[in-house]
Amino acid sequence: MPSAARTALAALLTATLVGCGAPAPPAAPAFTATLTSPTNVVLHWPPDPAAAGYLLEYANAADGPWTALQYLPPGQTSYTHPNLIPETPFYYRVRSFAGPVSATVSAGGAPAPGTATPPATPGSQSAPANLTATPAPDQSLHFAWTDRSSDEAGFLLEIRRPGTPDFAPVEVTDPNATQCALSLLPGEQGSAFRIRALSYGPLSPVVERTTGKD
Repeated sequence: MPSAARTALAALLTATLVGCGAPAPPAAPAFTATLTSPTNVVLHWPPDPAAAGYLLEYANAADGPWTALQYLPPGQTSYTHPNLIPETPFYYRVRSFAGPVSATVSAGGAPAPGTATPPATPGSQSAPANLTATPAPDQSLHFAWTDRSSDEAGFLLEIRRPGTPDFAPVEVTDPNATQCALSLLPGEQGSAFRIRALSYGPLSPVVERTTGKD
């Protein structure tokens, strides 16, 4: 056998033996949908350490149209979609979101008590600026801000309710918006707010479940 051929064969055998002895990498956690009753679907997805939260979407056909089901905080990796139409297919997909956030304010536009101005981070120059929250006579809050990003997918208003440590998504706008309104629910007076310039991660694979008879 020519020397070059023997060298190539030896390299191939070595790679094969090493591959046989090495453990296979663990499979990535999957996005799953489980029927827990004929009309309730529970969704689970793997956590993304870089995510600021997740957007769940659903459709009744594989090619859409897709509807936003829920924006969720980063610590939540499951969701129950309840009381669905019986004997109907439901398709689901999930994606993470991120993006720079504004300084935090309370009603009236003042900095929220006990909240420090966020430190400068990559992308902070494109974070929304000058966020204000103005009370209205109908018990709602009117928010306004300066759009400093050029390619956001929209803006996400986030709330930190009294007595809770984390922010949660509460309202989403179209791209290039600079204002929105929020009707406060009982217990939300005194909350802190911030606005995020949205960017989305890649879409998950689509999962499907068909509901049963009610």
